[in-house]
Amino acid sequence: MALIEPLEYVKLLPLVRQAPQPLNTSYDVDGDVLYVSFGPPRPAPDSDFSDDDIIVRYNGEEIIGYTILHASKRAMSVTP
Repeated sequence: MALIEPLEYVKLLPLVRQAPQPLNTSYDVDGDVLYVSFGPPRPAPDSDFSDDDIIVRYNGEEIIGYTILHASKRAMSVTP
């Protein structure tokens, strides 16, 4: 199993700071899927599937989270 370098997570800090409320994440190793929810995870009545395999989850006009498929293949390499 490949591990993501800690510096990869540091790159996400600017996005986390912009999140409208607490950010919750979980990762499904077998499915290689990263789930990101704004606030507590909850069902999404609506969603859009992007061309780059990201599902944007909505509740009305509010984006409540993202589902990122093939998450491990998206990790950028960090150079010291």
